[in-house]
Amino acid sequence: MTFELAQVNIARLKFPLDSPELKDFVDGLDPVNGVADAADGFIWRLKSDTGNATDVPVFGDEWLIVNMSVWRDTNALTAFMYQGQHRELLGRRYEWFERMQEIMTTLWWVEPGHRPTVQEAERRLLHIREHGPTPHAFTLRTSFPPGAE
Repeated sequence: MTFELAQVNIARLKFPLDSPELKDFVDGLDPVNGVADAADGFIWRLKSDTGNATDVPVFGDEWLIVNMSVWRDTNALTAFMYQGQHRELLGRRYEWFERMQEIMTTLWWVEPGHRPTVQEAERRLLHIREHGPTPHAFTLRTSFPPGAE
């Protein structure tokens, strides 16, 4: 059976989204999402009526924002993450987001066509925080093959 790669990344804002301090981040959302949508191996991303997910609640904390997407595999996700404007914004993340001690990102394999929910992503994050990387929830550094769960 073929699988697709789900990813979630949660960040805690340092400032309100409409603040001058986050202007560069907010202005970069649509262009970066456009690049992601057109990237080789991209399948789906979480978005609300705004076109992004900055207003989607996660863990009941209004200072947290969530990014969740599905990709063909880890190579496709990695190729997008570390090039172009996404890489530039990634390099500035600590200007906009708090440094967190707990794991805020994880990956897991899903069946083709499955679109993960925020609640599913929260459970996967809690799992990796408690158990470390496993086939149920892992990282790019410590990944598991599709179907290992």
